[in-house]
Amino acid sequence: MLTFPIADVLIEEGEEEIVFLCNASPRYIRCTTYCFPCTSDMAKQAQLPLAAVIKPFATIPSNETPLYLVNHGETGPVRCNRCKAYMCPFMQFIEGGRRYQCGFCSCVNDVPPFYFQHLDHIGRRLDHYEKPELSLGSYEYVATLDYCRKNKPPNPPAFIFMIDVSYSNIKNGLVKLICEELKTMLEKLPKEDQEEMSAIRVGFITYNKVLHFFNVKSNLAQPQMMVVTDVGEVFVPLLDGFLVNYQESQSVIHNLLDQIPEMFADSNENETVFAPVIQAGMEALKTRKGQGRDSDRSEWGPTARSRRKGGWVSGWEAEPQAADCPGKLFIFHSSLPTAEAPGKLKNRDDKKLINTDKEKILFQPQTNVYDSLAKDCVAHGCCVTLFLFPSQYVDVASLGLVPQLTGGTLYKYNNFQVHLDSQQFLNDLRNDIEKKIGFDAIMRVRTSTGFRATDFFGGIYMNNTTDVEMAAIDCDKAVTVEFKHDDKLSEDSGALIQCAVLYTTVSGQRRLRIHNLGLNCSSQLADLYKSCETDALINFFAKSAFKAVLHQPLKVIREILVNQTAHMLACYRKNCANPPAASQLILPDSMKVLPVYMNCLLKNCVLLGRPELSTDERAYQRQLVMTMGVADSQLFFYPQLLPLHTLDVKSTKLPVAVRCSETCLSEEGIFLLANGLNMFLWLGVSSPPELIQGIFNVPSFAHVNTDMTLLPEVGNPYSQTLRMIMGIIQQKRPYSMKLTIIKQREQPEMVFRQLLVEDKGLYGGSSHVDFLYYIHKEICQLLN
Repeated sequence: MLTFPIADVLIEEGEEEIVFLCNASPRYIRCTTYCFPCTSDMAKQAQLPLAAVIKPFATIPSNETPLYLVNHGETGPVRCNRCKAYMCPFMQFIEGGRRYQCGFCSCVNDVPPFYFQHLDHIGRRLDHYEKPELSLGSYEYVATLDYCRKNKPPNPPAFIFMIDVSYSNIKNGLVKLICEELKTMLEKLPKEDQEEMSAIRVGFITYNKVLHFFNVKSNLAQPQMMVVTDVGEVFVPLLDGFLVNYQESQSVIHNLLDQIPEMFADSNENETVFAPVIQAGMEALKTRKGQGRDSDRSEWGPTARSRRKGGWVSGWEAEPQAADCPGKLFIFHSSLPTAEAPGKLKNRDDKKLINTDKEKILFQPQTNVYDSLAKDCVAHGCCVTLFLFPSQYVDVASLGLVPQLTGGTLYKYNNFQVHLDSQQFLNDLRNDIEKKIGFDAIMRVRTSTGFRATDFFGGIYMNNTTDVEMAAIDCDKAVTVEFKHDDKLSEDSGALIQCAVLYTTVSGQRRLRIHNLGLNCSSQLADLYKSCETDALINFFAKSAFKAVLHQPLKVIREILVNQTAHMLACYRKNCANPPAASQLILPDSMKVLPVYMNCLLKNCVLLGRPELSTDERAYQRQLVMTMGVADSQLFFYPQLLPLHTLDVKSTKLPVAVRCSETCLSEEGIFLLANGLNMFLWLGVSSPPELIQGIFNVPSFAHVNTDMTLLPEVGNPYSQTLRMIMGIIQQKRPYSMKLTIIKQREQPEMVFRQLLVEDKGLYGGSSHVDFLYYIHKEICQLLN
């Protein structure tokens, strides 16, 4: 019999009664309000978005128990016959336990014989606390073959590493850096806790204008290479030895990684392809029957032949083998793909479009090739993660579309230099390889009668109105869901949400991850405002606005955001607040910081172009926000600013953060600012010499080298505490934040000041005080 400690409990202060929580943790689901209006008219009146930010694979702290796994064998999970909701704490058992009433659609279902259990004196099953699905908000089911493609158990996933070996990447040392680090990082491939080694197979492709595939089968003395030059219709020879177990083929893989930089050392090829690279990875993962060497569409490359004396051979002979597995492509790319091939792009970076109605074009993909490619990748469970190393325009709006729609991640390192930026890149690569991830995923959000999910935002693809498809979903990705009324909601029964994610584990097991949440409903507007969560609201507003930039002028989007903010606050003042003086701006307690957050969103470079920021950077930030969870979007829009000169070296606590405004800076101070993508260490011109010495091991402000991206290890308490604080801030963030040293009154300070979000923007955008005045004026107009 399955038993487990009861962890989800809440003991009310002053009460002996223990209230058992059947709701998912906020790390999995955060709502814009935890009390829904009973009617659609109330929702329209308040104009308060009804939404949930769902992060199904959120990281579980090490001191907490992982989600319990329920296995009902061949019968599979117990579900409602009508709405297909999964068994959860909101199901009500009746008739002595022989039947249960669904909490979502009220359908009465028979309890399967294997699942029967008697009820106690209050109508609760005797095994209530022995079954996670009856007493916990989150848990997992082992899925049956009915949930698998073609009713067959899935194969374990594969990782394919695809390296751009064009001239610039070879010369700047990037290719060598990647190859060297992969030798150690592949030791950390994700695996199940109980497994000794990872079941994930790995494969390797290099490319410039053509693609090079490598056979690294364990019984080979040397790796073998095949060159495919017809990038118009990529042919992938899925032969035994392309996707291999790392442990078994370790020596051959290391041999390959040692030789790749040498192999292309003399290459002068600067043109690259991109779409065919993704196509090749997807073809390698999906089932291909009866394919082998095709002399019409491939050739044995001259590079391979020229290396024959050194151990390279021109190809390999083997029977074709179907991979038939989900997987992830790790692509390392640096330039605009201008080679003649599908997905070829041209430079369209036009600053003249900024602040015009045509500005939205800059955020749209240049060709529909990438949209079609993304859909194919999702259909075959192929996730794409892209590491970009641009030195000029690369059209992020086009290249980043496939990572965004397939559940992958886009990383960007402008003007990459190995000696300065390698640590940031390697941290990102290491974290991405090791992170918790589910493959070939489908998410369905079910609701109780009276409302439904109507819109979805995130790294997703939707082929219909209900199924959210993701080639993969990891611990950092969130999907934001908006709800609308279908009918009236009841204050007695409340509103229920169930998120079910069907996915394949890293070991190849098909599972269902379930998260449940029960919300209150009210016919009083005041209750809605009391339970609002501003951080979740800004996540929703940002994603809905950033989705809209593809189709609407940015000026219109900004006006809509301001108008909705004013309507929400005017509704509160009119219906919920005590009669105030006309000159007062009245805000709900739960929304005190909404105006400052909204102003930060309006000033973000996606909605308000700035001359010093490239089109690529704006497209990059837009795509990142679309998959962010609540904590990440909160930090991104309102950075954390810490006064380090007040640091207590005897304490492990962070200094108390100050407001992001120039008024909080001081010439005698040292401040650390972090927004999830970057970290800035700002030094006042009169910074205490002892602190400068303690941090940088130099005698004064003038001696500080601002080119460094890592602080030196100085053996004193102040240095150690500062490095610990930076580690705490970095911890749990999806991106490694590059450190930039900023000296007061020097030119680079302009970048830092743009992140002081309460101040007036250098290139437009109100200060916090001005925005409050403007919102108050709008509210008064609405009320009058």
